[in-house]
Amino acid sequence: MELAVINQKGQDTGRKVTLSDEIFAIEPNDNAIYLDVKQYLANQRQGTHKSKERNEVAGSTKKIKKQKGTGGARAGSLKAPNFRGGGRVFGPKPRDYSFKLNKKVKQLARKSALSYKVIENSLVVLEDLAFDAPKTKNYIALLNGLSLSDKKTLLVLPEDNKNVFLSSRNLPKAKVVTVNDINTYQLLNADHLVLCEGSVSKLETILAK
Repeated sequence: MELAVINQKGQDTGRKVTLSDEIFAIEPNDNAIYLDVKQYLANQRQGTHKSKERNEVAGSTKKIKKQKGTGGARAGSLKAPNFRGGGRVFGPKPRDYSFKLNKKVKQLARKSALSYKVIENSLVVLEDLAFDAPKTKNYIALLNGLSLSDKKTLLVLPEDNKNVFLSSRNLPKAKVVTVNDINTYQLLNADHLVLCEGSVSKLETILAK
């Protein structure tokens, strides 16, 4: 499959790039995508939630009233969960939400996400770019040239470029990553995927392993 390479103004450069059918034209596997996104979101959780149980609440352990003869339910401690200020029953405890996922499943998920972008005509191949200085207006001009200013975009660079990254950082709908850091969640979260020309071959090398 071939796609035209466009410049920063959205014009055809006359060059074409060939996309591997084994990566960009597979039958998407929704279950692999689900597992990979689930793992990514689980890894974002700090897991530091904690509430106090009755043995951790500060307070007296004295029996608050006699056992019988009050006409009400028997009660022993103010720290019981049925009293205001008492401990919580089965409350959250600090835990690690991360889980293992096989490398081949993660590879399949990324291939599936890329294939979805091709199916939805949401994939653009852009000539390699570099900014002389980190300026947000330069990145806005790029998005305007691509007619993507009102869309959530993911720009994939072949290698780290600080100026491009800093130029996009103030734009809430724009995300810039290097080809080594791309993941399934980011691919699906973006309305349009913009691949730099030099990142296509690197991406195919990574996902072909």
